[in-house]
Amino acid sequence: MTQAAIVLAAGAGTRFAGPAHKLLAPFRGRPLVTWAVEHALDAGLDETVVVVGAGALEPLLADGVICVPNPAWESGLASSLRVGLDYAGARGHEAVVVGLGDQPLVPVSAWRAVAGSEHPIAVATYDGRRGNPVRLAAAVWELLPSSGDVGARALITQRPDLVGEVPCGGDPADVDTVEDLDRWS
Repeated sequence: MTQAAIVLAAGAGTRFAGPAHKLLAPFRGRPLVTWAVEHALDAGLDETVVVVGAGALEPLLADGVICVPNPAWESGLASSLRVGLDYAGARGHEAVVVGLGDQPLVPVSAWRAVAGSEHPIAVATYDGRRGNPVRLAAAVWELLPSSGDVGARALITQRPDLVGEVPCGGDPADVDTVEDLDRWS
């Protein structure tokens, strides 16, 4: 079975009041987005895809990462997820592991652990709380929303019979504000 890692990084980061796009902001000496992408890449899945939109991220990303643009990024997270799923489907992947570009403390081990699950939907948990990344088997892709600012959360809530939890180490904290950036830097 082939799996792609997908990092969603297309949004504008409107809650971040810094001088630049939040994914470009320095976090521990590097642009924020590079942490999540590096961890996804180092997980060793068959392909690593970054869905881009509002920010010019491509020059920052490592060799071997595929950037896929979401021209409708302003419509919300669902469109970015759909772009990633469409790409993965066209490449013949049977599952994806999805994470967010603003979660720099989700380690490689979490990506690998979630990828190793056989549940149709596998959700990383941190101290019993659900977070990212999330593994989605191709069989559930058509059940996901195609519009709005939601990802797999609605499906996870509606279909608990499809979901398996995967205990992970690390921290799923989102960097949404300058204060978040300062707190975790």
